[in-house]
Amino acid sequence: MEAKKSEKADLTKKSGLFFSIGLMFTLLVTERLFDHRTYDEQVDLLAGKSTNAFEEMIEVPPTEQPPPPEPVIQQPQIVEVPDEEEIKEDLNINLDVEVTEDTKVEAVQVVEEKPEETDEIFTVVEETATPKGGMAAFYKYVGEKIKYPAQARRMGVEGKVFVQFVIGKDGSISDVKVLKGIGAGCDEEAIRIVQSSPAWNPGKQRGKPVKQRYTLPIQFKLG
Repeated sequence: MEAKKSEKADLTKKSGLFFSIGLMFTLLVTERLFDHRTYDEQVDLLAGKSTNAFEEMIEVPPTEQPPPPEPVIQQPQIVEVPDEEEIKEDLNINLDVEVTEDTKVEAVQVVEEKPEETDEIFTVVEETATPKGGMAAFYKYVGEKIKYPAQARRMGVEGKVFVQFVIGKDGSISDVKVLKGIGAGCDEEAIRIVQSSPAWNPGKQRGKPVKQRYTLPIQFKLG
């Protein structure tokens, strides 16, 4: 006869429980191993980053600033001044002179220098030369004395003749010439009128009469 096992001693009924306990234990061990490996990798990664950052910090060279230039101080130059020359001649000055009423004192004559007279002919002066009685009187004289050339009248020539002349220190007129003419006998008539005109008031420079070169237009117009 086969001996009967007791229900308490029969382990087959508890095999499911043992399998569950073993599976849980295996999972716990695996999880611990995985967490430990992940932690080691993080530590290695952080260590590598720290080392690289430290190495990069070491590789950066420090910035060196050059010292400021020293100021240039120019030393003053010493110039030797020669000694004054000795006076070789002795001055004999007699201070023991008695001055009385009979002592004669020689008068010092002051010679005034006469201003040099110049024959320079001025174009512009401080006081310009003017005809006697003014320009209105001069043009009245021209209108009364001028003779219209017959050739210019026949040809119908009209216009202005510019005459240049020199007024002397005494107001006399000389060196009469035409700067710009119109021809047909009008240029010659303009010269004649100026040469025969009365004396002018001379021009003045610094209050003194001088020679002045003057330009005057004389108009020819048919009535």
